[in-house]
Amino acid sequence: MHKVLYKLMGMLLLMAGAVAVWIAVEHRALSKRTLHIGEAPLTYVVTPGMTLTHVVSQLSSQGVLHRPWALLWYARWHGKATQIKAGEYRLDAGTTPAQLLDVLVSGRVVQHALTLVEGWTFKEVFAAVRAHSHIAQTLTGVPPEGIMDTLGLGGIHPEGWFYPETYYFPSALSDRDFLRRAYSTMRRRLQSEWDGRARELPYRTSYEALILASIIEKETGRHEERERIAGVFVQRLSKGMRLESDPTVIYGLGNAFDGDLRRRDLKELTPYNTYRRSGLPPTPIAMPGGAAIRAALHPELSDALFFVARGDGSHHFSATYPEHLRAVARYQLQRQQDRNGQRRAGD
Repeated sequence: MHKVLYKLMGMLLLMAGAVAVWIAVEHRALSKRTLHIGEAPLTYVVTPGMTLTHVVSQLSSQGVLHRPWALLWYARWHGKATQIKAGEYRLDAGTTPAQLLDVLVSGRVVQHALTLVEGWTFKEVFAAVRAHSHIAQTLTGVPPEGIMDTLGLGGIHPEGWFYPETYYFPSALSDRDFLRRAYSTMRRRLQSEWDGRARELPYRTSYEALILASIIEKETGRHEERERIAGVFVQRLSKGMRLESDPTVIYGLGNAFDGDLRRRDLKELTPYNTYRRSGLPPTPIAMPGGAAIRAALHPELSDALFFVARGDGSHHFSATYPEHLRAVARYQLQRQQDRNGQRRAGD
């Protein structure tokens, strides 16, 4: 009887040893053997409610994963079989089954990108969101003027409120969530700059600073000029002078603007014509970036009250109106000569 028992125990020990060896071999294989992906990365989507059994079966049928039962067993052994997360995953050449499982459990999904550009209007922002193939469109049919209501931000004009930068997000993020994120980013950045603003600025609220920042954004793309242009506008506001900013006039013209700002356009009495109306326009005219916001709240004050474009992206600053008129004549003449030269060169 004892001999039989000893033999049985010996057999069990041998079997246990064999299983241990088999487990070690399979563990090593799952960490060394690579998926059959090819040279190009493979995009794989785990939909909500999908199980690991479904995943390994699907990958096996596609020829990507050999011995699917081994990965399933491995996942159950390590308590990971029920921990995979839905999302879009990128599998690169050289990925092993064990690495695949780790990725699915970690939820390291593919991140897509959309860049909101400094100086864009809200219509341009909304068009970019609508055109993005990895953003879920839930606002189809909603006109731009109704967007803020759908975001729970009724009563707020959308212009200027979406911070321009590159945003990364998983596939199928909703357009509402994207816009809420860009709005929250602008709120946070604006408040931070407002809290550290210079003293004795002519703004009652941070929103007024946002309005001026949007004008600065449209007036110049040169980083070194932003604070100086801000200083001109701050001086004019403080003295009760009109801003006389061409970009505000253009914004007020809307679709009527054909790309050429004429003298008659400066006489159009729109809420945004700062040649005809004193103070700030009623809303921002674009999405200002952080540098423009910072400039509006930390202007470089001087005796300059005027500036005119030189034609090369920079500006000439003047302290008096006669000096400004001379600069306008000079650079307008230069631009006219340049245009005439270009026309002759094209003949």
